[in-house]
Amino acid sequence: MAEDILDLQDHCVELLKERGVTLEEIADCARYLQADYHVDLTTDELLDSVRAVLSKREVQYAIMTGIALDKAAEEGKLDDSYLIELMMKDAPLFGADEVLAYGICNTYGSIALTNFGFIDKRKYGIIRRLNRAGKNTGKCNTFIDDIVGAVAAAAASRFAHRWTRDVEDDDDK
Repeated sequence: MAEDILDLQDHCVELLKERGVTLEEIADCARYLQADYHVDLTTDELLDSVRAVLSKREVQYAIMTGIALDKAAEEGKLDDSYLIELMMKDAPLFGADEVLAYGICNTYGSIALTNFGFIDKRKYGIIRRLNRAGKNTGKCNTFIDDIVGAVAAAAASRFAHRWTRDVEDDDDK
């Protein structure tokens, strides 16, 4: 099986790079989500959380699936011309892209879901670039922009969970 041969985390990082996304850009989105709560937090401090999120199999599978679907739509390799049209214009009521992203968020609980909704609405950083690049350019970024938002939301949530635990531990002393 391919996962026995490949390190899926490295594979997903490469897939993201092929689509023009770096881990630093995802970490910057996670920093944006935490900026009101941790004003001195840096993007570098969130890279560990991004990598931790990317180490989860269900996240890896969602990344591979979403990117494969975006590529298939770009290349006209889906059997349904209506579906291709919906994906190429990232139709507002399509929703399957958000559903895939929710699976990523669910690995870090309800805070990740609320973070995702916020960043999906705001279209911060790389998410805005991906969203704009997918409009009328022949590129399909229907899934990748939500995947990036979900990974950032999960990474910010992981950071918040760990920070809160550490603060609560300090309070118990």
